[in-house]
Amino acid sequence: MTKSIDPKKKADLKKRTDLKKQVSQAIAACQDKKAEEITILEMDRDSGAFTDYFVVCSGTNAKQIQSISDAVEDRLEAAGHRPVNKEGYKQAEWVLLDYLNFVVHIFTEKARKYYDLERLWKTAKRLEPEELKPVRHRAVAAAKKRA
Repeated sequence: MTKSIDPKKKADLKKRTDLKKQVSQAIAACQDKKAEEITILEMDRDSGAFTDYFVVCSGTNAKQIQSISDAVEDRLEAAGHRPVNKEGYKQAEWVLLDYLNFVVHIFTEKARKYYDLERLWKTAKRLEPEELKPVRHRAVAAAKKRA
């Protein structure tokens, strides 16, 4: 006899998987544009955070920061997702792309050191991009690494 999965749990799992895929797409866009020091923070539910993930990275100049922002938006828009809020694009010191369940922060090196989000949200769990991939993909990746 097969045990059926609770529809609520199944929907929650699908939502988390979709969210991880979106965050992975944002990270890939940052990597494509040579963003520096990409950090992924999984926010602690008890921390008072308004989102599930932060993607934090740096660019070396205003043009690169805008290019990273454009790449993230383009990639996610192609998948049907648009930011609900976008701030700082013209100044390009700190661009913030808010996708509700995750936020992408693109900084100049100076602004990143000044605001120091990683210290501010030190209770957040730091993740590697591979940790956002579905479990079966992680197992395959781990097996390839061992080979």
